[in-house]
Amino acid sequence: MGQNLPGVFTAQKKDGSIYYRSSITYKRKHISLGSYPTATMAYAAYLEGTSLIFDNVLTLADHSVNRVLPFGKWVSLLNFRDNDIYFSTPIYTRKNYFDYYLSPTEILKFDFEDLFYYSSHKIMRRGRHFFVADYGMQVNIMNRYGIKNYAVIGKDYRFVNGDNMDFRYENIEIFNTYHGVSRRRTSSGIVYVAKIHINGNYTIGSYTNSIEAAIAYNKAIDILKKAGISKNFSPNYIENLSPSTYADIYSKLSVSPKISAYLRV
Repeated sequence: MGQNLPGVFTAQKKDGSIYYRSSITYKRKHISLGSYPTATMAYAAYLEGTSLIFDNVLTLADHSVNRVLPFGKWVSLLNFRDNDIYFSTPIYTRKNYFDYYLSPTEILKFDFEDLFYYSSHKIMRRGRHFFVADYGMQVNIMNRYGIKNYAVIGKDYRFVNGDNMDFRYENIEIFNTYHGVSRRRTSSGIVYVAKIHINGNYTIGSYTNSIEAAIAYNKAIDILKKAGISKNFSPNYIENLSPSTYADIYSKLSVSPKISAYLRV
């Protein structure tokens, strides 16, 4: 049956059962429209794909649960029609950025410099956790923008325009990139507080900048390890700091007596 319908092809699973594939060719590019249990559904997908590509009437807003084509494919075809480039991921390019559609109402925004990456990496989500599969691992996309896995929005970073789906670089402001460090506003200005968790949070100290606070956190780790605390702490890596400069800052930083006092409890 499928052989008699345009854009529909019969296929066979390993168990011998039959299913139907649908495809369309546009500007010499062969595009798969998916697999379907019946020839009728596969043909309906072909008709929708044809309408999307060759008519200028349908838009992103015209997709609904009654459509045969999945929404992601709908986005890809419209972007090919309107912007002359096809992506297998649900990307629609705008003038100065691009949208990545997780659903009709959940739209991530990115700068064009990320276009190659997301055109070849499908974004998945678990709550507010957005990740891609990269080299067999789940990689949190937040890391791509300097946001650590443990970071807290509002404390360690913020979205400048208030839209937490807008990952354009100018919209992401990082307050802190280090373990155990948080930024705090006081009457005399901004200070950086270092804390470490040992059966509860212990304040290491307050410092004038995030690098000092990060090194103080490392110093607290060293003190605790020398005292036999075996917890697997993650030390901070300080970029663009020579060993001698690091050692000089390390030696001068004071650490709260509570850290040493904890060891005697």
